[in-house]
Amino acid sequence: MKRLTSIFLVLAMVALMVGCSAHIHTVGKGPQSGATLEARQWYVLFGLVPINDVDTKEMAAGATDYQIKTESSALDIIINIFTCAVSIYSRTVTVTK
Repeated sequence: MKRLTSIFLVLAMVALMVGCSAHIHTVGKGPQSGATLEARQWYVLFGLVPINDVDTKEMAAGATDYQIKTESSALDIIINIFTCAVSIYSRTVTVTK
């Protein structure tokens, strides 16, 4: 019985960690100055349809070397707890120059 409980707890932790993934895209040589801009991308229908448009090229402001990171941050998870009832979710988009 202990083993079954342990396996269940490990599987539950893995399932909860999956939502904290991040996607990182490096453009050119990657970030050079360390300046960051952050925006929130909103989705409806459980993440299928974007509500707003986050333009990373505009956020980079002409830079040729930068990094784009999209993730579900801790704040996004807290927001999503309250907005998931109406199928609205958010992700954070960060551009580092």
